[in-house]
Amino acid sequence: MRAEAIVDLNAIKHNIQMLKESSGTKLLAVVKADAYGHGLVPVAKAALSAGADYLGVALLEEAIALRESGIDAPILAWLVQPGSDFKKAIDLDIELAAASLAALKEISEASSQKRARVHLEVDTGMTRGGFLSEWDHIDVEDVKNIEIVGIFSHFARADEPDEKQNQDQLNRFNEMVARINSLGFTNVIRHLSNSAATLKNPAAAFDMVRTGIAMYGLSPDVKTLGNSQSLNLRPAMQLRAALYLVKDVPANTPVGYGATEFTTSDTKLGLIAMGYADGIPRIAHDAGVWFSGKKSPIIGRVSMDQFVVDLGETSKAKSGDWVVIFGNGSHTEYTADDWGAASGSINYEIVTRIGPRVPRIYSSHVY
Repeated sequence: MRAEAIVDLNAIKHNIQMLKESSGTKLLAVVKADAYGHGLVPVAKAALSAGADYLGVALLEEAIALRESGIDAPILAWLVQPGSDFKKAIDLDIELAAASLAALKEISEASSQKRARVHLEVDTGMTRGGFLSEWDHIDVEDVKNIEIVGIFSHFARADEPDEKQNQDQLNRFNEMVARINSLGFTNVIRHLSNSAATLKNPAAAFDMVRTGIAMYGLSPDVKTLGNSQSLNLRPAMQLRAALYLVKDVPANTPVGYGATEFTTSDTKLGLIAMGYADGIPRIAHDAGVWFSGKKSPIIGRVSMDQFVVDLGETSKAKSGDWVVIFGNGSHTEYTADDWGAASGSINYEIVTRIGPRVPRIYSSHVY
């Protein structure tokens, strides 16, 4: 095997239990995007066994896949395209988000034999999805064939806890909840908190929190909130690969496309059979792999299927040895945070972009 992503399901369970206990309310486990690259169905089942009350996905097909795997827990899909098979969603007891009057109309028309369960998405300041100007025009007629079970919004700057916009959004959310309450919908699940707010803003917990990146053991923002360890989170994924080739290379040798880097001394270079087709960022620099207690940095550009690291002249590595691309940092290896910083991105993107050519291996303990 050339590479594998080892996913520690016990780490995910720990994170969910900690987040649910600290929030003191229901918890929706966000498993969209193949559970942030960790594997949709195994992670969903682990989350539910750890006490998650809901599963959340972006796309209807993700929700259907969960149902087809035998999961019968509540599922919310919040980015369901107009023209989708709403009737199938309703038949499968998939709860749907509605962000416009047009969406409510389409869902209502699909609810002829069975009432859809709907969460109203409201825009409190993210200025992305959700009701905004139309909110003042919604009335009972718009939801006559629908069961309104929830109302939710999303923070734009929860990873910056001191920003005034967080309180502004919280206030606006309460106003929009009051509006739907005035129409007679008082027994609805209110949910606003993402991972950052779950960790740092207890006033926003309401009836349920939605935890994404934190349930995978990663900090929503290392700079403003601290790293995983400081937040009592356990990173769940370790990405590793077997060295395809190790060879001696003299000083002043160009490496990779464009000859953007040269060896600075006689050294050993290691070739990793992974590249940007597998989710390794092409623009990454100041990252690399870990082997036998030592970090070995990338040298040259990342290619589609491979990249090169400088192992050092005295390295004992040989072809076939396993190296860690990222892990939880407990052995001084690179982390997803490191790779995010090295590519001008974030840890979310690093784990989510690991491609399907890399098998996921599930383990009770990675370390």
